[in-house]
Amino acid sequence: MRKNIKKAMVLLLSLSFLAGCGSSTYKEEKTEENTAEQSLVTVGFSQLGAESDWRNTNTISMQSTFTKENGYNLIYKNGQQKQANQITAIRTFIQQGVDYIVLAPETENGWDTVLGEAREADIPVILVDRRVNVSDKSLYSCWVGSDFELEGKKMAAWIKAYTEKMGMEPEDIHVVNIQGTIGSTAQIGRTRALANAARENGWDLLAEVSGDFTEAKGREVMAGLLKRFDNINVVYCENDNEAIGAIDAIESAGKRVGTNIHRGDIMVVSFDGVNEDSIQFCKDGKISCIAECNPHHGPRVEALIEALEDGETPEKFNYVDERMFSSVKAVTSVTVDGTLYKIEEPE
Repeated sequence: MRKNIKKAMVLLLSLSFLAGCGSSTYKEEKTEENTAEQSLVTVGFSQLGAESDWRNTNTISMQSTFTKENGYNLIYKNGQQKQANQITAIRTFIQQGVDYIVLAPETENGWDTVLGEAREADIPVILVDRRVNVSDKSLYSCWVGSDFELEGKKMAAWIKAYTEKMGMEPEDIHVVNIQGTIGSTAQIGRTRALANAARENGWDLLAEVSGDFTEAKGREVMAGLLKRFDNINVVYCENDNEAIGAIDAIESAGKRVGTNIHRGDIMVVSFDGVNEDSIQFCKDGKISCIAECNPHHGPRVEALIEALEDGETPEKFNYVDERMFSSVKAVTSVTVDGTLYKIEEPE
């Protein structure tokens, strides 16, 4: 692998500038430009799609990091929520001879064969956001993203602390879970955390239905759940877009969204914290609590590539730090697995 890419780029660009100021011919200038282009680190990025504001922000982070000015040639492919498209993209990257493959997988299973092909081509694979379930973990170099189950544990701890403050008994908590894309790492972790908390605390977990991380599906699912159950008082949405759709459905059904669930409100909680509407809803109390999911992975992936360029072996799993937001004053912190997490005002 090439080393000191950025230094080489600066030197080549400087030589090109000096050549342009002197009497060098057009052919010489073009040769230097081509050399500069060849020194770029080529990154093939397979993004799973554009299903949410979180995903779009994540894509922008990658595109703004892996620029020619920073020493990279980025080849971006949108998988449109189809694993088959992503597998095709990875095989295209291999044919193009990219230096690195960055993959944000739609779901965890079904990657062994294509990642094996990348390894045979000696192309390191870096996973972002979601993980893959493969028989041989050496098929990818490392992963960077969120601890989704921890996010869910923090949210469950907040629900427990808040409802206890309101004097509610565990059997009075009637929860529905609008899940993310089934089989995705975020869905698996957040769903598991809620299911475990419901069992441990004695909550009534009425239903788990996928909203595919979209506003439209969140609205549709919530409307259906309101027809099935007349006692829902907590809606656990696995991302902000689903929460926005759910709130619309609740209000369209003539019901109140808010934190006074002991007085008939339906309380909505969510994950991500990147959507302006969801942040405003949190300020207004329509979303009672948001567990942050940080989408700005571009610089983190770049740091991993730089480590690999220098012959280092980065940590296999790289977690990002994340916060919790709520305008509810009753709970100022929660403790999960011995760690204290402060609840911040939504910004």
